[in-house]
Amino acid sequence: MTSKERMLRALARQKPDRLPVTIHQWQQYHLDTYMGGMDALAAFKHCGMDAAIQYFEAMGQFWIPNAEQYIVQTPQWREEMDVVDPDPNNKIIHHTITTPEGSLTYKTGANATTTWILEYLIKRHEDVDLIEKYMPVARLNQDNIVRAYDEVGDAGILRGFVWGDQAGCWQHACCLKDVSELILEAYDNPDWVHRLMRVLLDKKLRFIEESLRGAKFDLIETGGGASSDTVISPKMHAEFCLPYDREMHRAVHDAGLKTTYHTCGGMMHILDLIVQNETDASETLSPPGTGGNITEPDKVRQAYAGKVAMIGGMDQFNILTTGTVEQIQAEVRRLFEGFGRDGGYILAASDHFFDAPPENLKAYAAAARECSY
Repeated sequence: MTSKERMLRALARQKPDRLPVTIHQWQQYHLDTYMGGMDALAAFKHCGMDAAIQYFEAMGQFWIPNAEQYIVQTPQWREEMDVVDPDPNNKIIHHTITTPEGSLTYKTGANATTTWILEYLIKRHEDVDLIEKYMPVARLNQDNIVRAYDEVGDAGILRGFVWGDQAGCWQHACCLKDVSELILEAYDNPDWVHRLMRVLLDKKLRFIEESLRGAKFDLIETGGGASSDTVISPKMHAEFCLPYDREMHRAVHDAGLKTTYHTCGGMMHILDLIVQNETDASETLSPPGTGGNITEPDKVRQAYAGKVAMIGGMDQFNILTTGTVEQIQAEVRRLFEGFGRDGGYILAASDHFFDAPPENLKAYAAAARECSY
């Protein structure tokens, strides 16, 4: 069975020949620092993993290094960037967006591994009007996607995102307004928050129709960490995430693609809501050591049984980066028996890592290859 067949079998909630093993995304910092500058596909093959290649072009994620190169502009949404500090280890950029009816501003910081928000774009309720009227939606180059898909071949799967700073509407909104403030708005001005969600969803639905229909992706990522139950309550998730996530997933399915709902944080109290949002797979199954609350994988497996595939589970810091080979082997076996005994599971690092030794990654892949069905 090829890596692609193995991973697609797991995403179909079936049993492949053995446990598929991958990581969430290969970070350029790690490739340059620890892998001799090889690309992500080569790194997967070098370490003996099943590849999960992320396609980033024009997806709009603010958090990747040098994200400013992917900013989309139009004559009615002109973004000027003032590089206050060009230091690659502490790059500071002030952004000014000019529209026909007013201006918006935000600020970002960045280093070699990520980008973060220093000042949020939404400062007044009326700012949503400008977002609704003028914020552009990127369009993907289908020829580039085909080339990326063909390059991956049988070595694994090609993953994409729904456009936006984050793929989910709530998560995207938390990149435009501080999450603490947005939570308070949800209590004080719920109609305004729902309007923001709807504005973002409509743009994402447009992206799905224009760029994902017919695209050669194996899996589309939605969601984001701000929807986790360590950030908002299940009640708030049910009101401000579930209906928008479900509509988005239905649109992706109508476009002929599968979804994975990304929750890099607590999940144990929203497993039923994740089933209800009609996603095909759920990630990242994060344990406490990475900020999540998954301590009993079998409870997740029972909640998702026959309904949702699972991706993730490996503590990328305390096990994959600093653990011994014996600890890695034991954890792989524990996760396989807990999440994967019935199939429908892809073992993956719960999220990004930056300093995992290559020998640990090889040991991780080798241990997974011993877990056969």
